[in-house]
Amino acid sequence: MPERPAAPAVAGGGAPGLADGGDDPGSALLSVEAEGIDAANISPGRLALRRFRRHKLAMISLIVLVVMTLLTILAPLLATHGYADIPIPSVLYRLKPPSSAHLMGTDALGRDMFARVLYGGRISLAVGAGVAFLSTVIGTFIGAISGYYGGKLDNFLMRFTDLLLSIPLLVILIVMAKVLGGSIFDIVLILSLFFWMPLARIVRGLFLSMKQKEFVEAARAVGASDRRIMLRHILPNCIGPIIVNATLAVAAAILTESVLSFLGFGIQPPTPTWGNLLEDGRNYTTTAPWLVWFPGLAILITVLAVNFLGDGLRDALDPTQRRVRQ
Repeated sequence: MPERPAAPAVAGGGAPGLADGGDDPGSALLSVEAEGIDAANISPGRLALRRFRRHKLAMISLIVLVVMTLLTILAPLLATHGYADIPIPSVLYRLKPPSSAHLMGTDALGRDMFARVLYGGRISLAVGAGVAFLSTVIGTFIGAISGYYGGKLDNFLMRFTDLLLSIPLLVILIVMAKVLGGSIFDIVLILSLFFWMPLARIVRGLFLSMKQKEFVEAARAVGASDRRIMLRHILPNCIGPIIVNATLAVAAAILTESVLSFLGFGIQPPTPTWGNLLEDGRNYTTTAPWLVWFPGLAILITVLAVNFLGDGLRDALDPTQRRVRQ
């Protein structure tokens, strides 16, 4: 009998089409499907965590945010002076440059800038987190109701959302801050009432798409209530975009609060925030520039870190990305 022709040899001794693990540098990045890995072996959560850990900027930003948060929480232990302590006589301590006694110098009243920046970070970060949480709850609720039920309710909610989006934001914020006052709760409430609209539109679009899927029709066929379908079947599939938008809302809230405080309509002194610290130091930008440098750098670093973290979360939670590094 004639001999069967031998199968063509494959470089590296592996199966055709699979990476041999070391000869080809380009084979370091392979899709899960190309590797033949069963999708059940890698859960979506583990896959997202793996993608996020390989996003270097996001990991660095997360570390930066954790460090800055710890610094503000531990402010009473780290600062040797109180943020409102005015030395007597203050004229001997006013506008001192950074030194070992005052790491960030002193302000026009002789108060320690290091303590004021740390305590101001407490307020600014708290405002950012509070606005992100409250606006996310409002936006998710309105977007879910609008997208799931549709019809006249959807039309009314979206036209109301469009109306709010068309109003000049800064003007309304200044007027409301002037009327309601400048407490932390007032600022969080005011900003939250105008930060939910973009997320509501995103969630609405996701619900409009998801409610037509087969798993939703199956849940409806077995008698599941609208509330159960929305909370147990559709909302978990929208968590990725919601988390990303909530993260970016933190940076937007910190910037907006800083602008309001800089203009004198935000949180009022003597409570320090990074925004009103900038306002206090704007008259000394040439004679005592450290009064502007340090709160400005704190805002810049925090906003950049939050934005990079949001980019990393967006890439990690994107279900269309199925590529992992081996």
